[in-house]
Amino acid sequence: MHISREVYNGIMIFIGIGLYFLTMELLGLSDIFLLRLLNIVIVVYFVNKTIKSNYAEGKTAYLDNIISGSLTSLIGVALSVAALLAYISMKGGDAYLAKLSQNFLFGGGQPSMYQYCIGLLFEGIASSIIITFTLMQYWKDRRVKSF
Repeated sequence: MHISREVYNGIMIFIGIGLYFLTMELLGLSDIFLLRLLNIVIVVYFVNKTIKSNYAEGKTAYLDNIISGSLTSLIGVALSVAALLAYISMKGGDAYLAKLSQNFLFGGGQPSMYQYCIGLLFEGIASSIIITFTLMQYWKDRRVKSF
């Protein structure tokens, strides 16, 4: 069975983010906001890997690559948010969520675990699109132009 590059790298984003956050949780660093932002490095790496592989195979169409990169990151985001929802539920739900830092990007107050995950989903989708467009600008300048 052949798994597409987008699905494979999306799953790798999910695994990378999962391991990163579990390691932070084990080290007691999960409440440090700036460390939570470093997960973007994982997403950038695997989206870039998808686009780079496409270019290596001669697939240089801008629209095809932007769809490929977006799909890669959106798969990673969707799986990560679903896993986070399951993890928060296993750890005690809203009571566990109250222990996490209140310095997340999209709000304040006391969100429920569903509100928190929906907010992270929207944040992740927006970040995925921004990352993909940024990488496409990088790769657009790298392609070989033939006359």
